[in-house]
Amino acid sequence: MRNLVALFAVAALLAGCATTETLNVAPQPAPDKFAAIVVDASNGRTLYQAYSTAPRYPASLTKMMTLYLTFEAMQQGRVAKTTLIPVSENARSQPPSKLGFKRGEQIELESAIRALATKSANDVAVAVGEYLGGSEEGFARQMTAKARQLGMTSTVFRNASGLPDPEQRTTARDMAVLGMALRKHFPQHYSYFSATDFNFRGKRVRGHNDLLGRVNGVDGIKTGYIRASGFNIVTSVQADGRKLVIVVMGGDTARKRNAQVEEMIVRYMPQAAGGSLASSLFTPAPAATALAAPLPAPANPGMPIPVDTSATIQQGDAPVPMGEIQ
Repeated sequence: MRNLVALFAVAALLAGCATTETLNVAPQPAPDKFAAIVVDASNGRTLYQAYSTAPRYPASLTKMMTLYLTFEAMQQGRVAKTTLIPVSENARSQPPSKLGFKRGEQIELESAIRALATKSANDVAVAVGEYLGGSEEGFARQMTAKARQLGMTSTVFRNASGLPDPEQRTTARDMAVLGMALRKHFPQHYSYFSATDFNFRGKRVRGHNDLLGRVNGVDGIKTGYIRASGFNIVTSVQADGRKLVIVVMGGDTARKRNAQVEEMIVRYMPQAAGGSLASSLFTPAPAATALAAPLPAPANPGMPIPVDTSATIQQGDAPVPMGEIQ
């Protein structure tokens, strides 16, 4: 387990040697996949962004919104942790990652939540979407509507799992908004995103987020992968009163993606402030936070993202190849 105090010292040394030393945070992934953003979760400042408003495929980051609506339904009293969710034939037929069910089986909602947050089970995502939305299509419309309410102006959901769909799009900035909203609105449920495994029917089911339990301060939140998206992650990290939300999309491998996140923690955690979550999620970063290292060029650096419930999304027409999702 890493010691963030030591990481801060490394960051300070790097800052002092900025004229001769550089920190290679991002490799050179394909520009149609890579995107990143680092946000100070205490005050909403954008500390770094690259292609953060460019359209990307969310893959299993989609399940963050599936869980958001699940938590909201619990809060409204429409469901409880003990509610039994039927698993339809449509849900059973989804490709991996999945738990696997026999015909006619059900799953308790709390187990479903753990399966979504940890295992990223596609069969469970569809079952939950069908139960809460009447159909997965209806649930996807609810997901998109909720995205607009949260200020995710460039996101369209077409399913509850994140499995390939050419019209399902988001941005790194929107995923940061969602990650922050989950902690702000449902702190009592946020611990689900910190789990590295869970027990289901007597078996231990392991998760996909290798940063949990390995990098000190990382407490969630979600990974995702399909071939069209590359390796995605939304990461929350807290230490010494500082909080960051980091989004990296389009990694070549999970290991490279995770290495990027770790290096961003080293660089930007010392710049994070303390305090409460900002009411405005994203505000411009001051010039003093300009990067010393040669990172990918920022997209519209410092531009605030207003909440616009009338925003529309331009859909891409590129086909999305099938691939196992995480």
